[in-house]
Amino acid sequence: MTDSQVLARKWRPKDFSELVGQEHVVRALINSMEQRRLHHAYLFTGTRGIGKTTVARVLAKALNCERGMTATPCGECPACLSIDQGNFIDLIELDAASNTQVDAMRELLGNAQYAPVTARYKVYLIDEVHMLSRSAFNAMLKTLEEPPDHVKFILATTDPQKIPVTVLSRCLQFNLKQIPPLLIVSRLTEILSSEGIPADVASLRLLAQAAKGSLRDALSLLDQAIAFGGGSVNETSIRAMLGTLDLDYLFALLEALAEQNGSAMLAIADQMEAASVSFDQALQDLASMLHRLATIQLIPGMLDEALPDSVRLLELSKRFNPEDIQLFYQIVLHGRADLAHAPDEYSGFSMTLLRMLSFIPNSLSSGQIIAGDKSRPTPEIKTESAAYTEKAAKSVSKHSPNDAWLALVNQLKLVGMTRMLAQYSEAKSFSEEKIELYVAEMHKHLLEKSYQDKLKFQLETHFGKPVNVIFSLGSITGVTSAVLHDRDKLAKHTKAVEAIESDPYVQELVEQFDAKLNVSSIKPNN
Repeated sequence: MTDSQVLARKWRPKDFSELVGQEHVVRALINSMEQRRLHHAYLFTGTRGIGKTTVARVLAKALNCERGMTATPCGECPACLSIDQGNFIDLIELDAASNTQVDAMRELLGNAQYAPVTARYKVYLIDEVHMLSRSAFNAMLKTLEEPPDHVKFILATTDPQKIPVTVLSRCLQFNLKQIPPLLIVSRLTEILSSEGIPADVASLRLLAQAAKGSLRDALSLLDQAIAFGGGSVNETSIRAMLGTLDLDYLFALLEALAEQNGSAMLAIADQMEAASVSFDQALQDLASMLHRLATIQLIPGMLDEALPDSVRLLELSKRFNPEDIQLFYQIVLHGRADLAHAPDEYSGFSMTLLRMLSFIPNSLSSGQIIAGDKSRPTPEIKTESAAYTEKAAKSVSKHSPNDAWLALVNQLKLVGMTRMLAQYSEAKSFSEEKIELYVAEMHKHLLEKSYQDKLKFQLETHFGKPVNVIFSLGSITGVTSAVLHDRDKLAKHTKAVEAIESDPYVQELVEQFDAKLNVSSIKPNN
């Protein structure tokens, strides 16, 4: 092995003890070797880069080590060295993706009846075996049904569902798992220490996350990172190489959210757009950060104080209730899913931010939030929902059940997902003793029992006595507090657009320079 080799080849496991993250497979293979309970055909399944071919080659060494068949091959005899170097005459490898036809399979198996040249077993290693044609599978099946004692088959695939049942039933199947990020980080740390290359934990976590469970991909990315960083591995260079979002943006967004400063949040979104940040990646990273905040809040011992942003995360976790973090996480996930349906990525991203802002507990009026100016009083705005609240000085019996419910929702002190449940509910019947609520099918995820129990508790607290609250899926008129809230926002936005369009200066710009008004950028103020 020379230093010029890529890391994925240089650090390829040579025996079972070096395999990472596949303990369940390793244990089974070692036990079978020690008990001499060998099967004639092994099938390794799993996603790419997790060690299927590596396990197959280690198994071939264990079967053919010249010092005896063992779970711990010596790695020094001619057989072990030849297998490591890829030129062992009795290890016959076939890439089924390139050789799908029956002729190739017949030619490969034609010599199966003959004894191995130098080895104990003749091993057939067929990668991506699911790519074989039906006739090729039939040709292989004959040998699988009555294999010679000196032949072992090792099959590998990323898609076992495409393998005929007749073949599957004749194989001992092992499913290799994606490797957890922490194990990848640990392995990368060992390799970099041996290579004498400096690296920080944050950068290795980024590489492990980008590898998506594949150690081979992680090592390929590490090779690229070393070259990109000029011989060292650090978080700044990794983020630049991967195009990963600068975490300062996310911290700034959540800090502005905690302060209910909508102007600051949109200003940060503008900076991200100017920096050509991927808003899809931004929402993914924001969800990851909210997950970390939730973990810190509920399981404080999980905070890794060695990470450079640990103090900032801890401080930020204290500024939100755990229920709020759960709500924000759901909003971000839905926002990312809806991104493709938004007019443009910026609109979808900024709407997700505004949605988080809208549902923050004890929030200010929408005009004051967006302006971000808490020093000046906000003039009273008669919105539809406010009108319903005003009617609640009056007897609820004079209104429809849903009118009464809409008025009550604005009085209850609700937060997080419980608030969302109330705002997306519509009342079929309403009294101080019994309330029947309907939730549309698209919002059925809000009907978790914990949210229902919290809403029931708030209602009983409000009325000062037990209340029978019944929840069902369905819709009556489609008028909910959330719908009215959206109508209010749309009405304000429409008025703001009309005001700007009627401005003489704006009209002059449009006429003289053929200018076009960017309606989506208009934000109503107080």
